[in-house]
Amino acid sequence: MAKYNLQPVEIPKVNTKYRSINTKLPVPESLSIFQALSESEPVSMMGQPPVVWDKAEGFQIYDKWGNKWIDWSSGVLITNAGHGREEIIEGLREVIDKHLLATYVFVHEKRAELTKLLQELAPEPSDYSVFILSTGSEAVENSIKLAKTYAVNKHGRQKKYLISFKNAFHGRTLGSQLAGGMDKLKTWIVDEGQTFVQVPFPDGYKNEDTSFDLFLKTLEEKGIKPDEIAGVITESYQGVGPDFLPVEYAQKLVAFCKEHDIITIFDEVQAGFGRTGKMFTYEHYDIKPDLIVCGKGISSSLPISAVIGRKDIMGLYAPGSMTSTHSASPLPVVAAIKNLEIIHKEKLVERAAKLGEILNPALKKIQEKYPDVLGCFHGKGLVAGIQVVKKGTKEPDAEMAQKINEKCFHKGLLMFAPVGIGGECIKISPPLIISEEALLEGIQVLEEVCDELLG
Repeated sequence: MAKYNLQPVEIPKVNTKYRSINTKLPVPESLSIFQALSESEPVSMMGQPPVVWDKAEGFQIYDKWGNKWIDWSSGVLITNAGHGREEIIEGLREVIDKHLLATYVFVHEKRAELTKLLQELAPEPSDYSVFILSTGSEAVENSIKLAKTYAVNKHGRQKKYLISFKNAFHGRTLGSQLAGGMDKLKTWIVDEGQTFVQVPFPDGYKNEDTSFDLFLKTLEEKGIKPDEIAGVITESYQGVGPDFLPVEYAQKLVAFCKEHDIITIFDEVQAGFGRTGKMFTYEHYDIKPDLIVCGKGISSSLPISAVIGRKDIMGLYAPGSMTSTHSASPLPVVAAIKNLEIIHKEKLVERAAKLGEILNPALKKIQEKYPDVLGCFHGKGLVAGIQVVKKGTKEPDAEMAQKINEKCFHKGLLMFAPVGIGGECIKISPPLIISEEALLEGIQVLEEVCDELLG
């Protein structure tokens, strides 16, 4: 787990158009807030760079002591349309003025507007419907339930396995962690999950075999037949990298599933809504998933998620039997509508693709400067990651990744704590509205930090 220094230190002042650091970090006056939190909430909530957010606008984060950062986190890939968008705030004010704050699953007009907007994003809109929920984990759980329900109803209880990938992350609830591929996150789980099976992910670095034959071979070794598989779930890119499926692999996977009536679930929680230069990352693979799991960037703000899925799967449950207390709650729904309007109006999908042509070659150049330590770079659009390894190996070096991350924080470039299978991945995910000038400044900061620590 990332552990940042909470002892304020003097650092060189920073004052540019987009960054200002004028105090010790962490700010001495902020320590009482961290102390209060340490006394009132679990330690699991800590672990990010020690800044107390006071204001967030566009692609910048401010504290109340005069410091500001270029944001390369988007929260955690949430604010695709930028922080604090006035269009979203105005939409929320309209709903608040009506005093319409909670509706359970009673109908309100904006719910129909959002489901229609999301349905139009599906591969074949007339064949898909939309179920709105609150969190990504909840949407993943629902997709697993639907895939298994479809399999049992149509083929019987022998069609039971849910196949997912090693190193995957699908959430922190029981079902989503059973589907996840990180054993260290499952040590609390006892005896559940015999029907959840992981196979190697073809990332090309941690696992060099990117052939679909490995998928088939692994299932054969585990004694699992195609007619026993209910569903396959994968992140459209694995968040630990980001690691992308080879196009041919993705197409062979979907063809295999279609041949054996296996439900394909593509988890777009952090990959969707323009992040990689397509509305959804699965579109890079020229495939049609059966179920698409959405979250994070769906609203650029409030908690809301969704499953977009084939109508014959989504319609398996009777009225009132597949709901959630805050499904389509008025405020998150309006935030999502306004967010989608911004994404379309400002062509943020195309913008992410265009800015990615600047970001990714520049990051690749930094990685190639220090290949013995910056072992791997992957990126697409406005999401990228550099995996930091112990010199000359592929062994994760969480300590050095942490140093790079913290030094960037001190210079006014904010990322969330390193991720990856061993805390080795420097993850880069700015809001899609970041200016080219600010993006280049952030790249310059990262290169400067790598030069100072690795040169």
